[in-house]
Amino acid sequence: MEQLATPAFIGLVFLLAGAVKGLIGLGLPTIAIGLLALAMPPAEAAGLLVLPSLVTNILQASGPAWRALLRRLWPMLLMLVPGTLAGIGLLTGGGALAMGLLGLALAVYGGWGLLAPPFRLADRAERLSAAPVGLLGGLVTGATGVFVMPVVPWLGALGLARDALVQALGIAFLVATLALALALAVQGSFTPLAAGQSLLALPPALAGLALGNWLRGRIPPALFRRIFFASLLALGAHLAWRGLA
Repeated sequence: MEQLATPAFIGLVFLLAGAVKGLIGLGLPTIAIGLLALAMPPAEAAGLLVLPSLVTNILQASGPAWRALLRRLWPMLLMLVPGTLAGIGLLTGGGALAMGLLGLALAVYGGWGLLAPPFRLADRAERLSAAPVGLLGGLVTGATGVFVMPVVPWLGALGLARDALVQALGIAFLVATLALALALAVQGSFTPLAAGQSLLALPPALAGLALGNWLRGRIPPALFRRIFFASLLALGAHLAWRGLA
């Protein structure tokens, strides 16, 4: 399948992954790695993700609500960093099983969100759970390289409006991406060469992000909720299949 690893194929992958991220606020790394792995080793695919993930998260995190979101989310965001540094050692040992279990948990949450009424954390529960959720989310990020659980369900339970939720996801993903890059750099796995190779994937990812943002602005809130949880279900099933197969 090496013939698929052409600039056109890579561009289409990042266009699709960026569009999904623009629409629901997440999914670029999972979709990109899943498709690129058809044509190249997973490690090489992961190297292409560095700049697209960082830049699209910066764009997703920007917006009028970022100060209010930082004031609300800072305890969770702060604990992402030590959690990721603590979990990075698991990335090369047992990572497939960890990713499979992560996918199962995400799929269950996506299915629950489609079937159950919206769940809203009380203010006290939000304050008490913020730091533990951030620490556990960092551990999962370090262990699997994928940032979803339990932070994504936690953010979804805060009662944020559609655009605020997408922006909150962008802020959390940005912090997690920086923490993961720091942890990998400490281990010597993140090199200037790997970062440079990801530059070519950036333009199609940005184009996809713009397309997804345009589509999101034209989708009613109820339909957006169904798309959001259905996407989590699909992403979780994909991760579970890759990790446990």
